[in-house]
Amino acid sequence: MVVRPDLLAAIEDGGYRLTSARRRIAKTIEMFEEGFTAESVLNDVPGVGRATVFRTIRLLLDAGLLCRLPMPDGSTRYNLTRVDHHHHTVCVSCGTVSEFRDSTIERLVRSIGREIRGEIVSHRMEFEILCEKCIPESK
Repeated sequence: MVVRPDLLAAIEDGGYRLTSARRRIAKTIEMFEEGFTAESVLNDVPGVGRATVFRTIRLLLDAGLLCRLPMPDGSTRYNLTRVDHHHHTVCVSCGTVSEFRDSTIERLVRSIGREIRGEIVSHRMEFEILCEKCIPESK
């Protein structure tokens, strides 16, 4: 798998060298389709220091290339940002993270913005779900 150039560029733009460890971290992050934890990255890049993994995740968050999702159990999952503005679904059983966009939600936010004092500068929305894979397990 080829690492997206913007992941590698974000590492360099953050003032970090593109070491082999950071390249391995970026390649590993690219492989996660449905969200990941910092621990899962650590497990997939043996020999890379914990601090290097966390610093790399932080700079990719700061660059807007990762989303940070607090989970109902208090843990944190991350996923690659694949579209500009989006929202998430998070499976409460397996932790799968998916993105979605919805124009109705954006119209609702604009409508709310007209009703409140001040200016909405950002918003987030996550739906906690049972994904298709986990629904049969819950019955």
